Amino acid sequence: MLIAMRLVLIFLLAIPAFAQWQPQQSHSTDSLRGVSIVDHNEIWASGTHGTYLVTQDGGKTWTVNHVPRGEDLDFRGVKAFPDEVFLLAAGPGDKSRIYHQRKGHDWELQFTNHESKRFFDCMAFSDARHGFVVGDPVNGKFQVLRTRDGGRSWQYVDPQKLPPALDGEGAFAASNSCIATMGANVWFATGGPAARVFHSADGGETWTVTDTPITHGSPSQGSFSVAFRDPLHGAIAGGDYAHTDQTGAHLATTDDGSKTWKLANIHPQKFFSAISYVDDGSMVVVGASSSGSTEDNLHAWKWFSVDGFNALATSDGVTYAVGANGKIARLIPH
Repeated sequence: MLIAMRLVLIFLLAIPAFAQWQPQQSHSTDSLRGVSIVDHNEIWASGTHGTYLVTQDGGKTWTVNHVPRGEDLDFRGVKAFPDEVFLLAAGPGDKSRIYHQRKGHDWELQFTNHESKRFFDCMAFSDARHGFVVGDPVNGKFQVLRTRDGGRSWQYVDPQKLPPALDGEGAFAASNSCIATMGANVWFATGGPAARVFHSADGGETWTVTDTPITHGSPSQGSFSVAFRDPLHGAIAGGDYAHTDQTGAHLATTDDGSKTWKLANIHPQKFFSAISYVDDGSMVVVGASSSGSTEDNLHAWKWFSVDGFNALATSDGVTYAVGANGKIARLIPH
């Protein structure tokens, strides 16, 4: 017995002090898929039943709120700025909407989708004035909605400017991270019969598309999340949401702005619904059954956890993740 205890002690001392998730009490049981960080103290989250949550004290206390008359809406995306916040509702037809609130004022319904075949998937902003929303294809073309005036007007990019979508191809409304923006650059990732990345370098005026080696073929497979640390270096994450524990070609990187993608040399690669760069250049990934981080451009895991989440956000050295049943956690560095 004494020998066994000594061996356990030696084993525990040999384990590095890795990062870990610190759960926070959200006071919600809704499924959360949107999260946005304003600063160390102010963080927003969003989810089902028209729910949005906010903390002003770094997660010590969260308040649960609902957009008026929005009980049947699923807020898959939220983007908060110091003076205003946007919510993206994802759903068929008029269940896809964009709400805006200037802090201290009531919620404003900025845009409602009235096309029954349209379904909004994800939203991203390069700043408070310039934002994009991606929706699934209609008549063979992805629907890209953009604003250049902080949402006072939203307009669809001319579908003729986008490469054709493949039959059955779509984007995933899993984590509000199937789109990324940086200045005039916009990228969005797809799945289904192919796992591709669409890219515009001029704010949505012209587009190219590139195949990636991410798992694809069935409606539940493909690229779920895209992130860039600068205009050239980016990463995509995905897999198969129907088989979240199945490993495969689920992570890939680019160093030429999305002209080419190569598989990451890191294992295991389970299903990941979101990937994000941290300010120090490291990356964090989360999925339904696991989460992890790497500091060497996806060559080796420095930390890996069985905690499952839907979405994550990083900003100013702070990382938050959200998931089912009101799950919210902050990443505590090692």
